[in-house]
Amino acid sequence: MKYALVTGASRGIGRAIALKLANELNYNILLNYNSNTSAAEETLALIKESGLNCELLQFDVGDTEKSKNILESWTAEHPDAAIEVIVNNAGITRDGLFMWMKPEEWNSVINTSLNGFYNVTQPLLKDMLSKRYGRIINIVSLSGLKGNPGQVNYSAAKGAVISATKALAQEIGKRKVTVNAVAPGFISSDMTAEFDEKELKKLIPLNRFGEAEEVAELVTFLASKKAAYITGEVININGGLYS
Repeated sequence: MKYALVTGASRGIGRAIALKLANELNYNILLNYNSNTSAAEETLALIKESGLNCELLQFDVGDTEKSKNILESWTAEHPDAAIEVIVNNAGITRDGLFMWMKPEEWNSVINTSLNGFYNVTQPLLKDMLSKRYGRIINIVSLSGLKGNPGQVNYSAAKGAVISATKALAQEIGKRKVTVNAVAPGFISSDMTAEFDEKELKKLIPLNRFGEAEEVAELVTFLASKKAAYITGEVININGGLYS
């Protein structure tokens, strides 16, 4: 049975990705979330409506031991399952000027985005390599490419994942496992709800924020067999804001 694991998938971009992977590529979904159980259960119900299986895995991707234990336990309990796709989407922001940034604000953001990539991907990689097939897709950010004032921590975390994407792609390409990153700009979501959309969209050539479903379309393409010759890439989806 084929599965796709999506982290931080209870709502927003993660939910849109999980739904599209199920509906368009017929993947059963492993839906990771940290705290919002009601939103995760809503997403699970939506996926089950499409006739595919969805299982909830509640853990903080920044917790190395818990991530490893839950993923290894699930794999051991499902010997006939193959996790073919990993979408590392979980991320948090703790914005503020670097001069005043507290250690917790730095460490929590780095831990979720960068260490979360390691904690989720590394325990599952051996199985992908032995099966000689896999898709690893890291959701990064415009901030990780151009930097963003007030987001030194987030820019650092996402920039590091971009470099890790390129390096890992070179390590494992011979085993037909691809590794790519998707870098959204301003996307309508809970994370951007407090942004001044009217002012910010003046900076965007397409003159609007993107939608979560548009990011999910790109991720679904990269997760498909059509994208077999794309690896080590960072693909922007930002309406021309950084082109």
